[in-house]
Amino acid sequence: MAEDAPVLNLIAASAVRETAGEWLEWLTHERRASPHTLKNYALDLEGFFAFLAEHLGDPANLKDLEALRTADFRSWLARRHADGLAPTSTGRALSSVKSFFRRAERLGRVHNPAINAVRTPKVPHAVPKPLTPNHAAESLDAVQYFSDRTWVGLRDVAVLTLLYGCGLRISEALSLDLGDRPERDSMMIRGKGGKDRLVPVLPAVRDAIDTYVAACPLLRKPTDPLFIGVRGGRLRPEIVQKQMRRVRGALGLAETATPHALRHSFATHLLSGGGDLRSIQELLGHASLSTTQRYTEVDTERLKRIYDAAHPRARR
Repeated sequence: MAEDAPVLNLIAASAVRETAGEWLEWLTHERRASPHTLKNYALDLEGFFAFLAEHLGDPANLKDLEALRTADFRSWLARRHADGLAPTSTGRALSSVKSFFRRAERLGRVHNPAINAVRTPKVPHAVPKPLTPNHAAESLDAVQYFSDRTWVGLRDVAVLTLLYGCGLRISEALSLDLGDRPERDSMMIRGKGGKDRLVPVLPAVRDAIDTYVAACPLLRKPTDPLFIGVRGGRLRPEIVQKQMRRVRGALGLAETATPHALRHSFATHLLSGGGDLRSIQELLGHASLSTTQRYTEVDTERLKRIYDAAHPRARR
């Protein structure tokens, strides 16, 4: 079930706030955006309208939005750049604002084609940074020792094992309920946009989850969250990230060793072992094959290092 839309705090006229609220409700219930995405979109739109209030001299109304020129949108992007915000963050913010304008036009409130002429800032090409197989295994083993309660340590092992063993996003893993836990060799995962996918489950993943469930004193009903905090509520991503920071500190791993890096490791290690891109795309729940193709660059770099270390000509 989709969660409630976050509350928007826009510096704007009431008709604009109403339109923005309808846009966010649409994202929540029709597009089934994740809570994380909804929060970011809301913050992006709040920032845009805060800029407009300063830029125009008053909170924007619907007529103001129709009168905005391409130069006005570019001034907003320039302000973000001057404030030191990353191109990736600005690219997402522009996507959020464009989404709002498209929805406002669909609702018959605002028509402004000028925003379509605004291009997304160039983003540096990012290559996933996976852990080595040994570092991934060491991380799964070590995380249990950073908790005083046995069941909490087993919970952390189960979460990281699920991320690495099934290639899940952290939001996908933490949204599971007790009744969703794998009992066979596959499980259904609801990913971005409410799209379901079937992922295989290794015995090691199933065993880690079963061991945690058996040790946890707070799990009772199938509708209970599978992964819970010490007070019984659904486990928050920040807790998993905190535990991973402790692990990488203890093992001397790079700062790129995050929970999400375990998903990268899943894909990279499958590719290195002979997995094909289409299958990996389906397992990861990528909408586009081009997203999955980033992992071929990681594997190419690995092969280059092997060549440089082993080939006689490379040592000359």
